[in-house]
This record gives sequence, structure tokens and C-alpha cells, in this order.
Amino acid sequence: MARYIGAVCRMCRRSGGKLFLKGERCYTPKCSVERRLKPPGQQVSRRRRRVSDRALQLREKQKARYSYGILERQFRRLFGEASRQAGVTGDNLLILLERRLDNMVHRLGFADSRSQARQLIRHGHITLNDQKTDIPSALVREGDKIGWVKESAKTEYYKQVAETIQSKTIPGWLGLDKKNMVGEVLTMPTPEEIEATFDGKTIVEYYSR
Repeated sequence: MARYIGAVCRMCRRSGGKLFLKGERCYTPKCSVERRLKPPGQQVSRRRRRVSDRALQLREKQKARYSYGILERQFRRLFGEASRQAGVTGDNLLILLERRLDNMVHRLGFADSRSQARQLIRHGHITLNDQKTDIPSALVREGDKIGWVKESAKTEYYKQVAETIQSKTIPGWLGLDKKNMVGEVLTMPTPEEIEATFDGKTIVEYYSR
């Protein structure tokens, strides 16, 4: 299945809540969920059916995929890795998703959304441990440093981010040198710190059937 390139606000409405896919817009009254929470498509007036357990499990899995912008095959691969690790599979999956480079670029405030962060990486603007990389799915480790390519520091986008980042708050598991625009992974996040918009336990139940 190809990557979805339509209106991302439809994903939020289909999921029944905000997935924060459009950055700052999601926190304003312009957010589509604030204006119209009904799912996309033609609304047919009929008696509402009870949603099955399987449908609820699928919805949670899709919410996780949409939130991190991951294709089904990538998501299934991450779930397999999480299930092989010691501990709670749902928590392991959440931490693996947070460890993706595109997510870290977003968390550091270098991009307003994960899709924008993915574009920055694909276009070769980001470095991982001083090495240029174009792989958004790369998993970072404790102690890794995330910065900018030297040439990218001359762009207007970089200058804009350098100005606005002063007022941004980053998670406690990350460190950020705002002067040099270099972030560091201080420690791996805990599930409680991540504040996920989906239920990892329900996703485990979906793949366990």
C-alpha cells in the first residue's frame, strides 16, 4: 500500500480525535476536529451499530500508524521487534516508535510535524552523530546527537527555526543546545512520558488474533 497523500485532517476525523498531524494548526480553532468531528464521507441517518472489538482494535492500530506516518509493513516489522524484546510489548512498541529519527527531529522542535521532519531528513538537511543521513526510520540510541548539515544552516528555514525554537519546550529525555541547534538523546523515554494518543495494549490484541 502506498503512502497516503490526501488531506491528513480526514485521518483525525476518521480516528475520532486529534492525532496532531499538522503541527501548530492542531492547537487552534482552525483544526478540523474542532470544527467537524464527524467522520469523512456521506452521513447516512440510520441506527448506529455497536462497534465490534475487532473494529476498535483496528482503529487503535491505525491511529498509531497515522500518528507516526508509518506504512503497514513497517509497522508490523516494528511490532515484531517489540514482541521479541523483554517487557510489555505495547510499551516496547511505543518506545520503538519514539526512537525513529523523524520523530526525534519533530520532538526537538526542528519541524512542526513528523511529516515535515521526514521531508527534512529525506532532503539531506539532518545529521545523526555528525553524519548526514536520509533515513527517517533510523532508530536513535541513548547518547546520539542530532544536528544540521552545515550547508542547511544557511537556509531561510533554518533561520526561522532558530528564532522560534527559543520558545519551544522539548521532552525531558532530550537535550538541546539552542545556540548551535544540536539535540542529544539523554535517555530512552518511558511510556508515561510519551503521552500516546493510542492504546498499545489494544494493538497487541489486534495482532494476537
